[in-house]
Amino acid sequence: MYILEGNIGAGKSTFLKMLCKELSFISIGRETKNSWVTKVDGESLIANFYQTPKRWAYTLETLAMINRVAEHKTEQEKSYPFHIIERSIYSGYYCFAKNCYENGFLNEIEWNVYRQWYSFLTTDVCHIPQGFIYLRVDPDIAYERTKQRNRSEEKKITLGYLKQIHQHHESFLIDKISIHYEMVTTPVLVLDGNLDFEHNPEIFEKHCTAVEDFLIHTQPCAPIKGETPFKSPPLE
Repeated sequence: MYILEGNIGAGKSTFLKMLCKELSFISIGRETKNSWVTKVDGESLIANFYQTPKRWAYTLETLAMINRVAEHKTEQEKSYPFHIIERSIYSGYYCFAKNCYENGFLNEIEWNVYRQWYSFLTTDVCHIPQGFIYLRVDPDIAYERTKQRNRSEEKKITLGYLKQIHQHHESFLIDKISIHYEMVTTPVLVLDGNLDFEHNPEIFEKHCTAVEDFLIHTQPCAPIKGETPFKSPPLE
């Protein structure tokens, strides 16, 4: 199993959708956001967080962790090796929850409780992936994209917040600062998300080639490129 990571507005969902059409031997699992995006009693949890982060950070991050662990557990049980899922409990911890704590949105008690749950779940429930694919994008470009897609729950996102989340992704996936020792050696493929892969076939083709090479050559017994012995599963 592999995990696609990236900042808000990086284009992760679009990239996965296009990738599974181009590379027939992969299967994908998209991030489930309904439980914190969908309005309940007229309110969206993620919209509430952006408006009043100190009040809603612990609730949002805890619910996101529960959902991501459930998704991770389901996906890791699939035997197919070329499976890519969107986002993870790891970026939830190292990027989003950690950023909340550093900004004072989570107090010491909330942060310690969250960390204990994370430690338990990643030790006994979640298995570290075969590799990460990092769709890397400059915060300014990510900010413009969030404005263009005009999602109601993202109206309160600031450029400053995206810069913080970007830096945490860099620390987690590029510099590998203070991460679990087993993930230090986990391979990371970095793709330039600033380039408009959605409307430029040449750029998208380069990304596809990079992903294909990465997936094949990070297998325990890497087959020759183009000669994968695995039967492609139905798209999800």
